[in-house]
Amino acid sequence: MTRVAVFGATGYGGIELVRILLGHPQVEIGYVGGHTTVGEEVADFYPHLAGAIDMTVGEIDIAAVAEGADLMFFALPHAVGAELVAEALDLGKLVIDFSADCRLKNIADYERYYEPHPHPELLERAVYGLPELHREEIAATRLTAVPGCYPTGAILALAPACAEGLIEPEGLIVDSKSGVSGAGRSLSLTTHFTECNESVAAYKVAQHRHTPEIVQELSLLGAPITVTFTPHLIPMNRGILSTCYGTLTREIGLDDAVALYREFYAGERFVRVHDAGKLPATKQVTGSNFCDIGLAIDADAGRLIAVSAIDNLVKGLSGAAVQCMNLMLGIPEETALRAYPVWP
Repeated sequence: MTRVAVFGATGYGGIELVRILLGHPQVEIGYVGGHTTVGEEVADFYPHLAGAIDMTVGEIDIAAVAEGADLMFFALPHAVGAELVAEALDLGKLVIDFSADCRLKNIADYERYYEPHPHPELLERAVYGLPELHREEIAATRLTAVPGCYPTGAILALAPACAEGLIEPEGLIVDSKSGVSGAGRSLSLTTHFTECNESVAAYKVAQHRHTPEIVQELSLLGAPITVTFTPHLIPMNRGILSTCYGTLTREIGLDDAVALYREFYAGERFVRVHDAGKLPATKQVTGSNFCDIGLAIDADAGRLIAVSAIDNLVKGLSGAAVQCMNLMLGIPEETALRAYPVWP
């Protein structure tokens, strides 16, 4: 039995991780910690887990927690957890980090979109935690960086087309729409009910901090890419729908495009490529670790349109983290992640 610790357990990503881990047959949660909820019962904070967990949120003390943990999850804000991640690695622990602190390989990109990095050496040590593209590296690393939720959907939607040279690498467009849980649990005017209900709004247009992740990962598959990424906030709890556009390099029929995608993702347990003529919806993946992809061809404009749907808290965050953990521990990748989406 592997003992794990969860730092930042009472945010949406952290508590979703706890929920998934509670159903894992080879993992035992030995510690849950946070900054602002120390001393509170987890089940009091999140009543949906009543009867499933009897733990109190503890103070963050890496050295003390390390004595009873083999692997540590850090679901903490950017820059906040970097010092703790470095300390955990020095103590010989396996680490999975939810923040952006370890995702980017180019320090200049991190500092452009975030702030000066407190531990830049982590960028070289970390593996980008998208198993569909980095499975072997994740299995061999001690530090995995969980991808951002938007990049997960966008990268999976465009990876086959970029890898096979089906679309031009320049001028890609990613239009994503996310539920409000992606903004986290902290209160803000943007996610206040009366501000976001019955409204759709674009934000951080042409400057969102997830852009360099999309560029980094898709550029690894072929020629360097450029992308215009526009996220939108929509009034639903969970889910991201990404509609991605690329200019075709050659004529291709929809059936052949679907076949190309299915060949690329052959054997991938959590990527489902829809039949020609069918497109995914966020409702079809809610509560699951699936990424559903549908394709269309705009023959007049010469464009491929790839639409992906994920649950931002599962495949977009905590489910992906467990998928990576399974690889790092050498156990079946789908362990604790076999649940199908809830409906309606």
